[in-house]
Amino acid sequence: MATLTANARLRLPRTKRHPALLTSEEFLEWLEPGTYADLIGGFIHMHSPVRLNHARLLNFLDRLLGSYIEEEPLGELHREAVAVRLSPRETFMPDLAFFTNAQVARLPETHAPFAPTWVCEVLSPSSIKRDTEQKFAAYELHRVPEYWVLDPRKLVHRFYRLHVDVLEEFAEGADRIESQSIPGFWVKRVWLNPEKLPTVKSCLAEILRSNNGSGR
Repeated sequence: MATLTANARLRLPRTKRHPALLTSEEFLEWLEPGTYADLIGGFIHMHSPVRLNHARLLNFLDRLLGSYIEEEPLGELHREAVAVRLSPRETFMPDLAFFTNAQVARLPETHAPFAPTWVCEVLSPSSIKRDTEQKFAAYELHRVPEYWVLDPRKLVHRFYRLHVDVLEEFAEGADRIESQSIPGFWVKRVWLNPEKLPTVKSCLAEILRSNNGSGR
């Protein structure tokens, strides 16, 4: 993702406080349909076009988790078109964000004014530092219960859950990753290889069959 400065071609909202430093409210007012960006520390970071492996992995997980949530039903899953306001100068557009039914009932029409229950970011070369440092710290500070960071290039996927006030890694090296915040949802690590993606239909059937067998 590229950082957008006050001299960029896209028109920034006017602010008397700082020529480039924005509040979340100014950022949300500036956002338009089809514009994808994060506000990090008051500065806009535009989302760059992603590589195909990034898109394939994200599309797979989006369809799989979305189908699972619909099957149960547990809430809503949103792509990066939905802005999540975390603080006065932090508003992100996560790759994937899950909201429980209780949270969905509290969502206004324009954006999410609170942290999701589950967030996934798929790394791209330009977003690694932000997704693993700045946004990681913000998700932790605002108590996102679970954060998945997927790496479509090196396949070094990492999974974090909130323990007290800290996001701690779990399922390190595990063949099966069981979500801590989405009841009954799990994936096999081998499914998360964008070069060898299985079908969503077969994976969903396996999850549901396994859950039914365990008495869920």
